[in-house]
Amino acid sequence: MFPIIKFRCSNCSLRKYAFSFSSAVAALDSTPHQHQQQRIFVPGVSDQIDRFPGSLDPRLFVSDLKHCRNVSQIEQIHGRVAVFGMLQSLPVANKLLYMYARYKALDEAFAVFGAMGERDAVSWSVMVGGFAKAGDYDNCFRVFKVIVRLGLPLNSYTLPFVLRATRITSNLQMGRALHVLVCKSGLDSDRFVSAAIVDMYAKCGDAEDARKVFDGMPHRDLVSWTVMIDGYADCGAAHESMLLFDRMKEEGVVPDKVTLVTTAYACAKLGAMHKAEYVHGYVLERKFSLDVVLGTAIIDMYAKCGSVRSARQIFDTMEEKNVVTWSAMMSAYGIHGHGRKALELFPLMLQSGILPNRITFVSVLYACSHAGLVTEGKRWFNSMREDYSIQPDVKHYTCMVDLLGRAGRFGEALELMDTMAVEKDEGLWGALLGACRIHGNIALAEKAAECLLELQSSNPGYYVLLSNIYAKEGRWGDVARVRDLMTSRRLKKIPGWTWIEVNNRIYRFGVGDRIHPRSEDIYEKLRSLSVKLELGGYVPDTNFVLHDVDEEHKIEEREVIVRDANRFHHFKEGCCSCGDYW
Repeated sequence: MFPIIKFRCSNCSLRKYAFSFSSAVAALDSTPHQHQQQRIFVPGVSDQIDRFPGSLDPRLFVSDLKHCRNVSQIEQIHGRVAVFGMLQSLPVANKLLYMYARYKALDEAFAVFGAMGERDAVSWSVMVGGFAKAGDYDNCFRVFKVIVRLGLPLNSYTLPFVLRATRITSNLQMGRALHVLVCKSGLDSDRFVSAAIVDMYAKCGDAEDARKVFDGMPHRDLVSWTVMIDGYADCGAAHESMLLFDRMKEEGVVPDKVTLVTTAYACAKLGAMHKAEYVHGYVLERKFSLDVVLGTAIIDMYAKCGSVRSARQIFDTMEEKNVVTWSAMMSAYGIHGHGRKALELFPLMLQSGILPNRITFVSVLYACSHAGLVTEGKRWFNSMREDYSIQPDVKHYTCMVDLLGRAGRFGEALELMDTMAVEKDEGLWGALLGACRIHGNIALAEKAAECLLELQSSNPGYYVLLSNIYAKEGRWGDVARVRDLMTSRRLKKIPGWTWIEVNNRIYRFGVGDRIHPRSEDIYEKLRSLSVKLELGGYVPDTNFVLHDVDEEHKIEEREVIVRDANRFHHFKEGCCSCGDYW
């Protein structure tokens, strides 16, 4: 048995492997750098080598590779493979490729791939999967195109990886081409491939084609149903998700925890309390345990359906909580305007032995932002770096810019933005623009709008927001200029819709909508409320020519919960839970 001597250069990235003492000495003599050497004796096939040196079975190396838990261990087996000439064995080489790809060691995988004397479809597939797992989608596509050009057979291993890469990059054109290839290769009957196509279409925003593929599947298993339910929710058709959940049960397919988590997510997007109670009731009926995954999903569902009280009840009954669970509960308080309650959870989390992560601080800063807790927000932002060594990303900065901007502290917000080590994105500039609208900061609003339009010139919302800011200041010429710009770019404001839940039914309507059969009664009640509002001293805000959200103070002596695009407002006794900060 020969020792494997691994040389690592402390001054460069050079790596050399020597497989005998003499070659190791030669390597040292020929290397201009000073290298540290370390002898590594690898267990595994050693006894087999000693006993049967002339008849090694490739399966021994494959077996050893299966037990590797890190790249260093894989490299050790790789050395043995090279010494005994096993790299020409396709099963061994493919297993090496797979293990390197699994641990995202793509340079090492490339070295193996290039050294292989023969490359079969499995080898190419492993490389595709490796790039996809590592998040290198450009190379994933490139290798796959080579597979197609070489005429190698496609399989149910490769295609889901490529479809996943297509989904993540939102490359619908590539997705459609893949769908054609799948059909031509006859793999459209494979349930894993079909489920991946459904997922791809849905994540790319094409719910219609996703449903066509789903309906055409000869065998729809639980995975397929779950993917389609999730797809509808992602496409903004959460109501269809809930209908599909019911149909799945009617067809005798029993949901598992993954399906229930997906359905809870869809219900949260829908915002219907009676549906939330229905999903929770099913969980209780089937005696599913509220583990950290399902329990956290139920917490988030209740919070986004308007009941932070129910969310807290679930939180308190969970026997096991992880950092995501605590963060979800903090976020729940945040979106309901209960910033201080969110902050009260932080020390309790620490007492339970759980340390915060990036998501936790997003939830904390989000809660501070929604409640106008400027001092607290600054303190937690600094604590994140100083006490927990967590460097802020763009989401943390966005929360802080939003918090400082809405408080009118634009100097501090700009100073913070200047110190950012991360790239400014659409969300951050949007937060600044929203704050400018509140305080009428025209100059800064124009700068923010300019940056936003460079990032995403096709979003009509930014034009509308800038137009509103001009209108508030009476700059009607600029209002007209923005409108003309929208017209020239063929952009239109997306009509706003309102959902209201009455007696376990959801109604959707827009401005001036009269499609409801009792629309006359509804408008009569609205006129009655308007009279009461005026008698109560209400004066409508007419500063903006275009409104994204209408704000109304109710005088019917009852609590009204209103959800806008980002948070909930609890109106009670003339006050809002956000303290009129939003």
